[in-house]
Amino acid sequence: MTRHVHRAAIVCLALLGSGARAEVPVIQNQQSPPRRPEPPVLKYDLYELPNGLTVILHQDHKTPVAAVNVWYRVGAKDEQPGRTGFAHLFEHMMFQGSKHHDQDYFVPLERLGADVNGSTAEDETVYYETVPSNALERALWLEADRMGFLLPAMTADLLENQRDVVKNERGQTVDNVPYGLAEERLLEALYPAGHPYHHSVIGSMADLSAATLGDVQAFFRAHYVPNHAILCVAGDFEPGQVRRWIEKYFGPIPRGRGFSPPRPRAAVLDAPRRIEMTDRVSMPLAQLVWPTVPTAHPDEAPLDVLAAILGGLAKENRLFRALQYERQLASSVSASNPTHLLAGRFEIDLYARPVAGEDPRKQLDDLIARTDVEILRLKREGPTEAEVIKAQNERESSIVMSLQSATQRARLLNLYYALEGDPLGYRSELVKIFAVTPADVKRVAEKYLGPGRVELKVLPGAQAVRAPETAARPAEPSAAPSSGGEIKDDFDRSIMPPLGPPPRFTPPRFVRGHLSNGLELRIVERRDLPIVTFDLVVKSGETSTPAGKEGLATLTAGMLEEGTSKYDSLAFAGALAEIGASFGASSDLESSSVGVTTLTRHLDRALDIYAQAILAPTFPAKELERLKLERLARLKARLDDPASIASSVFPGLLYGKTHPYGRPDLGTPASVAAITRDDVVGFHHKIMTTGDAVLVVVGDVAADAVARRLEDQLGGWKAAPTPEPVVIPPPAPVARGQVLYLIDKPGAAQSVIMVGRVGAARRSPDYHALEILNAILGGQFISRLNMNLREDKGYSYGVQSGFSFLKSPGPFEAGGAVKTAVTKESLIEIMNELVGVVGPKPIEDAELAFAREKMIQGFPSRFETTFGVAGQIALLVEDDLPDDEYEHFLAKVEAVTRGDIARVAKTYITPKTMTILIVGDRKTIEPPLAGLPFVKSIEHLDVHGNPIAAESRTP
Repeated sequence: MTRHVHRAAIVCLALLGSGARAEVPVIQNQQSPPRRPEPPVLKYDLYELPNGLTVILHQDHKTPVAAVNVWYRVGAKDEQPGRTGFAHLFEHMMFQGSKHHDQDYFVPLERLGADVNGSTAEDETVYYETVPSNALERALWLEADRMGFLLPAMTADLLENQRDVVKNERGQTVDNVPYGLAEERLLEALYPAGHPYHHSVIGSMADLSAATLGDVQAFFRAHYVPNHAILCVAGDFEPGQVRRWIEKYFGPIPRGRGFSPPRPRAAVLDAPRRIEMTDRVSMPLAQLVWPTVPTAHPDEAPLDVLAAILGGLAKENRLFRALQYERQLASSVSASNPTHLLAGRFEIDLYARPVAGEDPRKQLDDLIARTDVEILRLKREGPTEAEVIKAQNERESSIVMSLQSATQRARLLNLYYALEGDPLGYRSELVKIFAVTPADVKRVAEKYLGPGRVELKVLPGAQAVRAPETAARPAEPSAAPSSGGEIKDDFDRSIMPPLGPPPRFTPPRFVRGHLSNGLELRIVERRDLPIVTFDLVVKSGETSTPAGKEGLATLTAGMLEEGTSKYDSLAFAGALAEIGASFGASSDLESSSVGVTTLTRHLDRALDIYAQAILAPTFPAKELERLKLERLARLKARLDDPASIASSVFPGLLYGKTHPYGRPDLGTPASVAAITRDDVVGFHHKIMTTGDAVLVVVGDVAADAVARRLEDQLGGWKAAPTPEPVVIPPPAPVARGQVLYLIDKPGAAQSVIMVGRVGAARRSPDYHALEILNAILGGQFISRLNMNLREDKGYSYGVQSGFSFLKSPGPFEAGGAVKTAVTKESLIEIMNELVGVVGPKPIEDAELAFAREKMIQGFPSRFETTFGVAGQIALLVEDDLPDDEYEHFLAKVEAVTRGDIARVAKTYITPKTMTILIVGDRKTIEPPLAGLPFVKSIEHLDVHGNPIAAESRTP
């Protein structure tokens, strides 16, 4: 049992910049909360413009940001045969410019540090931007312009460009990833031809290729109109002013044709439909899918609870226990109940553990049979009351956690209004969830999980080849009603609204203190929601592990929830699930973290569980063996994905495989197999010391009160010698420049290119200049690399660059996934951009101003949530930065000059000495690459990054 030490010692707390001390009172235990709590109420205004636009306004002055969320009631379900993928295509087209802003939509907002994007699903298309509050008018002006004036700026060239982008997106997210084609086969089997959900959201590439400018214009006129849209604004604003802006910019846009809510169309399966396909995967996959109910159906809540009990609750779900914990037959199991406006589906995913010599088909048959046994048992006996309560508390925590940021509040208010007609529908959802009984769960299991289901198996083998697509072109429809004739305004829409006065923002200050054993505390009080986050940051990570034991740090972190003096592995997960708390322990190169986030009403219980993980882990040998098997399966699965191969091999090329920064982050099969329980215990004892750790607390607490509770729970943690800092040597001498490393991935739909070198340390005086340089080069959407290869050339869905800032110089990397056919051309363009930034195309004043403003304006958004604040403070700890680092951040960014950018570019962007790695289909891409002037030789590597002898290479 954990010792609860009640000490008379005073816990010292000091506000930053002062030496004040505060005595901490003893906190009495709270009473047990009611089982059905009252969820938070977000105050909002709801109204409708004469043109039918629904408006939701919600004020939140915590951070000087404002979120705009526009929800169009159009998705993949609204597409006609022969015209699939149009809704997703428009997600892209709407960023290309409109009549009064005929250029990329990201330009005026990204420079303000805005979070800008869009998404498409079966039932809706959503556009959102979170901006500094003084830029809200500009965001509304832009949203209104693309709603009312997109078509005048839409050209055949823009359509062709975005068609290419969508095809690249499909290549990167469907064709070139493991299991990427399975979803399409699943939908085709679950829903009959003609059903709105029969095709995937990304749609048919043949349909997109055949689409004319008139096709897409008609689709826009039919759907992207005010009376099909909901506009939500959440955050720091003055309601009267925002109402006037909305009326000004959106009011004159005429309504479109009427909106008729779609009728539910449930899929019906009388018998199993069995599908078998192969893919370039290591872990066989079985998906079991039953048709269920649409959103807001009375059975949705019981089905959600059923999904949690079967395969949702972490380590508490029945399938995990039966298939992954007790028998270790599966690498991963999950269950979910996604619903949409017209229909829903209940899905179970079963990943078999890759075992050499075993028949993967038989493995999946065994998993399916055992899954059916668990389903039958649940139908027969029903769940326990405890299982239902855990599912309920987990859902409550999930919803409350999602209310922290303005972005998420705007999304949820729109989501629940669109689906249930109530912006606060999350409250009624929780009422429904907490009303679910074990009998309800038993009933829906019996009713819906019957023989009528889709059984999809994905087996290791060659990637399935889909039949060539042909666009089915039905008779041309009559022209869709226009969204109105000429829009008459009493102002000049071509004038972009100016920014308001810069909002004031001071980064949250933390209260510093120490427990009696020396453990440092950093506490931030945030009272807007009943949430508390604890994050214990330890200043040691994977670089502290001995040679031959790579992966030890991450395995040790994982073992902290696998058994303590009070809980075994399953009981630990059960205790967390009972209160809906989330726990996580992780380790990266130079630090480790143990965190928990809980609702305030469960604080005492959460701290008791948390203290157990920190003070009393028992490291059971059987749990370590299970985690090692899971790690080995994960390592094998990484080899299925070209992007994962590139990211795991590249550090070793830059630093050398034995360098602390070049070793594999998760270990190798050999190193993982060699790790023993003694290794784990010894490593934990070495790094988990009070003198090398800081506990960060953020949320709904009083600093003195929570410090006292922590003294009670963690005061018994005995101080131990602080480990010696790891000395990071210079990188090992490895071949750089003029050598291109190539890893063969036969049949890959895309090539993954990585170009880079060793960069700078976090405490380097060049840090802020390098952040700005990188933003311009490849760190933002309108960066040089991305605009060149994605928007101008159509070679890629996205190309980026980035510096990883560590205690010693970390890596700089640039690249991305590109179409196989243009691998050589893509590499040339990447190298041209790297050469250009230090030569013929130096950074211009306008680019510097843009990137600098982006960093300054986007700074406050880092501190919106308890997770965000805790993460920022953790960075101060990990990088040994001063307490007032964030108070001087903006001044340091503003001080960066064009001369600084030119200097750091010449120092760190050195194309002639950079390492180049490509993972792709060798037989297709190697011949053109061999002729490049900056490639003197090509060295072939295997998927682990080991050189392949010439005689062993296959053409």
